[in-house]
Amino acid sequence: MAFPFWSFTILCLLFLLQTHEASSAVRPRNRGHHRLRPGPTRTMIRANKTSCDLFVGGWVRDDTYPMYQYSACPIIDPEFNCQMYGRPDTDYLKFRWKPADCELPRFNGLYFLMKMRGKALMFVGDSLGRNQWESLICMISAAVPRSPTQMIRGDPLSTFKFLDYGLSVSFYRAPYLVDIDAVQGKRVLKLDDISKNSNAWTSVDVLSFNTGHWWSHKGSLQGWDYMESGGTLYEDMDRLVALARGLRTWARWVENNVDPIRTRVFFQSISPSHYNPTEWKAGAAIKSCYGETVPMTGTTSYPGAYPEQMRVVEAVMTNMTFPAHLLDITLLSAMRKDAHPSIYSGDLSPEQRANPDRSADCSHWCLPGLPDTWNQLFYTSLFFPRL
Repeated sequence: MAFPFWSFTILCLLFLLQTHEASSAVRPRNRGHHRLRPGPTRTMIRANKTSCDLFVGGWVRDDTYPMYQYSACPIIDPEFNCQMYGRPDTDYLKFRWKPADCELPRFNGLYFLMKMRGKALMFVGDSLGRNQWESLICMISAAVPRSPTQMIRGDPLSTFKFLDYGLSVSFYRAPYLVDIDAVQGKRVLKLDDISKNSNAWTSVDVLSFNTGHWWSHKGSLQGWDYMESGGTLYEDMDRLVALARGLRTWARWVENNVDPIRTRVFFQSISPSHYNPTEWKAGAAIKSCYGETVPMTGTTSYPGAYPEQMRVVEAVMTNMTFPAHLLDITLLSAMRKDAHPSIYSGDLSPEQRANPDRSADCSHWCLPGLPDTWNQLFYTSLFFPRL
């Protein structure tokens, strides 16, 4: 069927509008404002670290947000679907990330589809990666609500397809990135091996990785029985050392197997949790994020202890020769104590909801919510690298 001239004209206008937004964003402004800065001095180049640092700024109220409604995006998992499961407040949906020295281009789902036509994008990591994957699907879908789609759910791989555009957006569950093997009924975390997981990552045009939270889990939450490194089995080791070894294995795989001309690689920094209210409120009685409804304001340094895992991530990525891009969402997310599911994470019992200190989820994030900003930064880094 012939492509109508008026449709071509509309697409051209959309492209010009987006280009204008990007060019206007490079104009520095507000250089006198206080900047939110992380604890350590950065030695590596983060994604889009040019005239504007996208990851330094503050949260401003914007009543045009959120970018989609939960009721229009049925793929949201119950644990992220806060409004569906009774969260009574909505102010947390009305905040936009504002870099200190520029404006982010607004996310344009149709532009994303046109730029990514015929391509494959994959998030690889833990449930925070799934959080971001579902967010991106909702954001794109809001632009083309009647466009045919297909969801293929599986474990470890799930894929959502925008059929008219030939775009697949996938999530591959690999919470440690490196492999876990079953050996004589025991789960062995292979710090030096990534070959099984990585089979699914080839022939992908854009890869976005994350890991972090699972490396610190202990007891019943621990995902392995032994670690293996250098041919030796360990019942345990310093978790930061283990993370560093696993990330170096990931970095070697990227450098030896990914073509930088064909594939863009991103690494999403550590997503913070908010189980310690003393980081933002002295003398807090509740030991969770329950009841928080607005972001932190007036903060000029990282609230609480800067995550040691981020120092490991930075050290590994600094030594990479492959141009992998760090999406440094840690600091801006640390301000969003209000954006977690808390007790509105799925169908909790009345008893569970009555005891937020034990049942509140202050690790994941509501959808719509903060992961939409992660994806706006991802979108900017992917399509407007000169910003």
